Amino acid sequence: MVEIICLGIEGTAEKTGIGIVNKKGHILSSVGKSLIPNSGGIHPREAAEHHAQWIPILIKNALNDAHLHLDDLNLIAFSQGPGLGPALRTVATAARSLSLSIEVPIVGVNHCLGHIEIGKLTTGSVDPVTLYASGGNTQVIAFDEGRYRVFGETLDIAVGNMLDQFSREVNLGHPGGPVVEKLANKSQNYLKLPYAVKGMDLSFSGLLTAAQRKYEKGFLIEDLCYSLQETAFSMMVEVTERALAHTEKNEVMLCGGVAANARLREMMSLMADEHYADFFMPPIKYCGDNGAMIAWMGQLTYAQNGGHSLDNTTVIQRYRTDQVDVPWMKSSNYFLKLPEELTAKGAEADIYESRWLEEDVIIKKRIPKGYRIDELNQSLRKTRTKNEARFLSQSKRFRVKTPILWDIDLDNSYLIMEKIEGYQIKDVLSTADKKSREKICKKIGETVARLHSGGIIHGDLTTSNMILRDNEIIFIDFGLGKFSDLLEDKGVDLLVLKKALKSIHYQIAKVCFQCIMEGYEEFSENRGIYSKINEIQSRGRYI
Repeated sequence: MVEIICLGIEGTAEKTGIGIVNKKGHILSSVGKSLIPNSGGIHPREAAEHHAQWIPILIKNALNDAHLHLDDLNLIAFSQGPGLGPALRTVATAARSLSLSIEVPIVGVNHCLGHIEIGKLTTGSVDPVTLYASGGNTQVIAFDEGRYRVFGETLDIAVGNMLDQFSREVNLGHPGGPVVEKLANKSQNYLKLPYAVKGMDLSFSGLLTAAQRKYEKGFLIEDLCYSLQETAFSMMVEVTERALAHTEKNEVMLCGGVAANARLREMMSLMADEHYADFFMPPIKYCGDNGAMIAWMGQLTYAQNGGHSLDNTTVIQRYRTDQVDVPWMKSSNYFLKLPEELTAKGAEADIYESRWLEEDVIIKKRIPKGYRIDELNQSLRKTRTKNEARFLSQSKRFRVKTPILWDIDLDNSYLIMEKIEGYQIKDVLSTADKKSREKICKKIGETVARLHSGGIIHGDLTTSNMILRDNEIIFIDFGLGKFSDLLEDKGVDLLVLKKALKSIHYQIAKVCFQCIMEGYEEFSENRGIYSKINEIQSRGRYI
């Protein structure tokens, strides 16, 4: 049997990468060259010119490094998207030319999946919840039902882009991540900045603007870098934590260029430990964009589907992570194992069963997070405990069923609540028949509409935060809730629910959300809500 050796070409943004990987997953070579802009951000045309200049040189270097010749190659792979249009087209043209000239098959692959698969290859991880943090992407990804699903992501700019923009605005140069990290290490003085977690999604634009305004007011740059980094990274780790609690997987992986930051690695490792999960991270040279990840994705894709025709090598600038079938991947049978004393462990609280005044109750205690600094821990724990108590009570005014609140301790951030005997909607939707499922979903829509009519935004609408009891739906976990009558906030609330459905109920998600919206519109005057949801969703970088 002839050994298949794949050469991969990466060039979605400023990094040109060439990698060579054989069918067994042995990385034979991985070389690259980054474009460093003189000023401003990465210009698509300049990135394309950079790729055109360096691809031929790096191919020769990679072949020499692997002690191979062109005629030893059996397969060419290239990053088909997502990325900058001119850069992608340059890479695709080079890959086609090489494939035709040496007469071997060609495959185009998804760049984001390349990061996950090279991470699994180099670490031994099997089925992780992955935080992919880079200049162009910030996503929390996990496998379910034949594809990698996006459980959470930035609603505006990526974290790497945010750090680069801040660095340029305060004259620190490009790239921003390393210099921000260096300056952050010189401070422990936290300045309050916007903390924007919206269910499993997050937003960095307000954080960036606030940091820039403080710089203009004369705050120390070291304090700003420290505060910016602590806030942004805590947001990302929290969202990853939410996906981990939702999926109950037992592995966490960090990848992407921002993974080079030592503080982010530390925070992710601490979060995994607190959830009794294993933490993985690829070697630094495979965290950022590289050719080896494209070559390995080429091997996986070719083994399942064969090569692509030239007609199917058109670049896909907005190539979603969840658009790609991954038949080589199977879900793990291993899940989180909690200590016996814990009834459940949510993203931000431990849950215990107990008795209180002769009632069966649940004690929900928001514990300090080891990955968050004290200032953030104290603020978020107290605020969210207070919010949850308030919205558990206020929601009942609008005929929304919530647990009875028996007691609250703000100093220790815990609530004592009625124990709800029932089933998580997450589990119910997976087993219910079509008629029952549609009825449940319409009831969910009606309930969300009642909340919104009272100006209550739940903030974390997932099927893990709804319980079915005696044909009633009980809403729980209002820690991210707020009061708002803005259509924007209501749209974000529903988009969080839409993504939660898609991430863990993919086969039925579309029908379920349609039924939810039917129920919502029957009890709501927000007639423009569909358009608003679509508008918000379209803002995502690679939606």
